[in-house]
Amino acid sequence: MSCISNLSIARRHFCLALAAWPLAGWASAGPDSRIAGLQRWGSGEFRRFGFLVYEATLWVAGEDPLLPPLALRLTYRRNISGRSITDASVAEMRNLGGVDSARLMQWSEQMGRLFPDVRPGDEILGLHLPEGARFYLNERLLGAIEDPAFARAFFGIWLDPRSSAPELRSALLRRPGKRDD
Repeated sequence: MSCISNLSIARRHFCLALAAWPLAGWASAGPDSRIAGLQRWGSGEFRRFGFLVYEATLWVAGEDPLLPPLALRLTYRRNISGRSITDASVAEMRNLGGVDSARLMQWSEQMGRLFPDVRPGDEILGLHLPEGARFYLNERLLGAIEDPAFARAFFGIWLDPRSSAPELRSALLRRPGKRDD
């Protein structure tokens, strides 16, 4: 009798595993699946007045860390309103130049609809794709701005040589395995 019950238990486990198999991919469909095919490049911290605001990590597809597709993950260490994230992004893009006020206003409205308030531990993942940018908060799609000019300007906040955070830019662009001598 125990041989038969062990067999039916094993059969039941097998059937359950077989039924769950199509869902197995979903378990790994977190933020790291969004960067599949990209290699981790550099990381660093952004501080304001000595306080850690967020940690940033860059992933890239090829040998040039400035060319899309690439991904930038910001792990926040402070409470920040979505409005503050949007306003700071617009100010940084304005300081980098090359974008007219009307376009900045349009992008501000789009970012204002996307960016939520964040708390310590929240992660925003931005994907810079050839057709624009996609944003995720803690694995959940926030939305996209399908404009290559926006993506270049937005990711330029961190990657442009004129970035207001040159130390963070250097850390993000530091090739894996390379050290400053």
